[in-house]
Amino acid sequence: MRIMASLVIGCFLLFGVAAAGPQGGTVPAAYFDSAGHDDVLAGGVKMITIQTPRGAFRVWTKRVGNNPRIKVLLLHGGPGATHEYLEALDSYFPGAGIEYYYYDQLGSAYSDQPDAPELWEIPRFVDEVEQVRRALKLEKSNFYLYGQSWGGILALEYALKYQQNLKGLIISNMVASIPEYNRYADSVLIPAMDPKVVAEIRALEAARKFDDPHYDELLSGFYSEHILRFPLSEWPEPAVRSFGKINKKIYTPMQGPSEMGASGKLVAWDRTADLPRITVPTLAIGARYDTMEPAQMERIARTVKNGRYLYCPNGSHLALYDDQKVYMSGLVRFILDVDAGRF
Repeated sequence: MRIMASLVIGCFLLFGVAAAGPQGGTVPAAYFDSAGHDDVLAGGVKMITIQTPRGAFRVWTKRVGNNPRIKVLLLHGGPGATHEYLEALDSYFPGAGIEYYYYDQLGSAYSDQPDAPELWEIPRFVDEVEQVRRALKLEKSNFYLYGQSWGGILALEYALKYQQNLKGLIISNMVASIPEYNRYADSVLIPAMDPKVVAEIRALEAARKFDDPHYDELLSGFYSEHILRFPLSEWPEPAVRSFGKINKKIYTPMQGPSEMGASGKLVAWDRTADLPRITVPTLAIGARYDTMEPAQMERIARTVKNGRYLYCPNGSHLALYDDQKVYMSGLVRFILDVDAGRF
């Protein structure tokens, strides 16, 4: 009888109506049912063909879960990094019943990597996101767009052109103005560094010695203070794996070689004046030790028509790791609140 009881309990766990989730919610058993999806054979992976001015290329996506009301497309940072550092979401989104899609933008490791400098422009990336949305059949009734760092720029630009397709928008660790980003770095972050270290960094930059191992050594303290607040030897493996694959043919022309400020194509990017045009529910996430000024990320939430600000008091640019509980609970709460009409 004890064996039979265990089998019955097991059946309820596997096929029951729901399992417990955060915020008092439940995860429908259908979350784990991939019937009807065309990506089942590949475990949720789908290669999507996109059209560009240089012809057709393929980008990599992967679906996790099934929820017809909540589908989150994840835009990674860089530009030219990969989706991998966002894998921390695997510890939180499934328990909340959130369907989500990893996605490597064109030029990133899991997708095609054409040697085509003319493709690394914001409007072309925005068009790519729209093509991915259509291919994944994400709609106004269920489509949440999440962007972290550079992904936040891309998500904001997408919303300004296509917000009619969105149910919710998340801008994580990104301000609405690169000139403001550079002002904060120049006036607050860099003056707090050892002047001798700054002088050495500037000398190597002037000599264009960005690949010199000493350059990364000099920046290591800045990264541990403002990018991810762990010793570099303790950085989570998904972050190490992702950043080890950054396509510098995209990153350097767009961002510039250093996280101490932007010096590439994005240097003049500023959408502050356009924020009131965004009317969909929007979450802006900032962190105390970020390379981005927290006040500027709060400004996004205050300026859009329907915003919320999530502040991570112990976090940096990757607050999804170094202030994870605050970050993830606030992110999940926003998505579930919008879904339930509580926002």
